[in-house]
Amino acid sequence: MRKIDTNDMLLQVTTKITAFIILLFSLHLFLAGHNNPGGGFIGGLMSAAAVVLLLLAYDLKTVRRILPFDFIYVTGAGLLVAILTGMGSFLFGAPFLSHAFDYFQLPFLGKTELATAVLFDIGVYLVVVGVTMTIIQMIGEKE
Repeated sequence: MRKIDTNDMLLQVTTKITAFIILLFSLHLFLAGHNNPGGGFIGGLMSAAAVVLLLLAYDLKTVRRILPFDFIYVTGAGLLVAILTGMGSFLFGAPFLSHAFDYFQLPFLGKTELATAVLFDIGVYLVVVGVTMTIIQMIGEKE
């Protein structure tokens, strides 16, 4: 077992806090994306950056224990969600990737806009996180 030095411990504690803040900001960017700058792409990049920060503070084996899934499957799931969202518009006789929205009264949230663009953004988010993390892990395994 590796002895943890004081500098490593400081880096790891700081990384946990910073990664949490980055993930919260990523969520904010993702949710703001259909009305303001942001969305699935930048939200996915920010999430991947938080995981890369964890990889720098810890090792690949530790991060894989925390996130025990293959990011190639995350990429595939994101592509599937994005394609199905685009094709869903065919069910309503609309062109590919047509966008629809409406306002709903939700408990605790009140009147809230729900848009189909968010579903597409989920697919983009998953693709970006999956591809970025696959590349990073492949580079990290070369060591």
